[in-house]
Amino acid sequence: MSMTVQPQPDRPDPNVIAAQNDAFRKLACLGVPPAQPIQGRMHVTRSLMEAGDGFMAEAVKATGEFTTFEQDNDPEGWHDFGAVEIRGETVFWKIDLYEADSDFRYGAETPDNPATTMRVLTIMMARDW
Repeated sequence: MSMTVQPQPDRPDPNVIAAQNDAFRKLACLGVPPAQPIQGRMHVTRSLMEAGDGFMAEAVKATGEFTTFEQDNDPEGWHDFGAVEIRGETVFWKIDLYEADSDFRYGAETPDNPATTMRVLTIMMARDW
């Protein structure tokens, strides 16, 4: 079953946010520059850093290449969460959107505006959840 999220006049367009989140993920994880500037940073958990033997690099690359968005893992259509399997371990990634000048205290008021939105991509072992 597939469901299309329709933009509403008082809500940002989920397709715009999804495209920006995808572009940021590809920049942060794969070094692919976006068509327009996108502010953000990437964090990985300690257990992912300590996994050793190139595990973190594989997880970051898989996060950047992720394209399997479905209603179950992307109900808002924002492309802001995913899970990848690395060597039999599940790795989660999540993008949170903050107001750019809020020191990560407030959610983005206009999440489809890359000039005022700061993205934070967190990559973690599922067991850290």
